[in-house]
Amino acid sequence: QVQLVESGGGLVQPGGSLRLSCAASGSIFSINSMGWYRQAPGKQRELVATITSDGIINYADSVKGRFTISRDNAKNTVYLQMNSLKPEDTAVYYCSHTGRGMRWAYWGQGTQVTVSS
Repeated sequence: QVQLVESGGGLVQPGGSLRLSCAASGSIFSINSMGWYRQAPGKQRELVATITSDGIINYADSVKGRFTISRDNAKNTVYLQMNSLKPEDTAVYYCSHTGRGMRWAYWGQGTQVTVSS
């Protein structure tokens, strides 16, 4: 059993910044990928960014240059620094803990990010 708890979401104006955190606990696999996905109303879930246990990072094209993902393996925590936020970034952001190739996956409850003036 793995529990993922997200924090850091909220309301921010366009151009602002937020930092999301996700702490994992339980039966955590040491070889894994952690990351962030988001889902806006009426849209499908989409990948935002992932980072493997050995530091390989992938970003969605829509967030490259604006978002930065990082992880602290000792703390089993993944972060998402979100800068230059746009209204289209508004979504529920879900933390993920997954095996290679998404052979298995655990998900957090989600945290709401709203970008609006």
